[in-house]
Amino acid sequence: MTDVSETGPETKPETGNQTGSQGRSALKLAVLISGSGRTLENLATLIEAGELNARIVTVVSSRTDAFGIQRAAKFNIPAEAIVKKQCKSAEDFSDLVWKNIREAGANLVVLAGWMNLLPIPDDYEARVINIHPALLPDFGGKGMYGDHVHEAVLASGCKITGCTVHYCDNAYDTGQIILQRSCPVLDDDTPDSLAARVFEQECIAYPEAIRLVAGKRGADV
Repeated sequence: MTDVSETGPETKPETGNQTGSQGRSALKLAVLISGSGRTLENLATLIEAGELNARIVTVVSSRTDAFGIQRAAKFNIPAEAIVKKQCKSAEDFSDLVWKNIREAGANLVVLAGWMNLLPIPDDYEARVINIHPALLPDFGGKGMYGDHVHEAVLASGCKITGCTVHYCDNAYDTGQIILQRSCPVLDDDTPDSLAARVFEQECIAYPEAIRLVAGKRGADV
């Protein structure tokens, strides 16, 4: 059971790879991670397969030990760890993250398991997106991430869950929704089994949302 809702017109995927398709305008992505980098790998794999005409120009990790850094190396994507507790202040941390993004020339920032609230500067307004493992506005807000979300869904008795791709603002999970996909909650689900089913939908939803955003920005992906 899978539903799709979108806020923009459908776009058809064009061929592309990590350098973009010749003659096409490829969206340049900065991917921000804090953990395993599964979403990063999904996007990079689609790009290499020619199914997403985008280019990941930088990966920023909030942890030095995030496995996603190794995944970035696998695809020859430059990655940098910027750790909040090693910075003088939250403002200094934010400045360093945005410095990396700007120097890489990214025109869309993709949060992929990023575990920090990152204030968005004026020049990146409506250019930062995130994916949440539930159907917002339900089960969102501070502290609602990963298994916390899936545990709450199971405790609620909901029979449908899914994922939401949305624009980021300066609060948790309140930005405009771009796209949602749904999947069933089964009677014998555990947080792990439900997380696996939701992630299957995330792997479809995030690249499709990037295509929708790119279409609005005049890039073919």
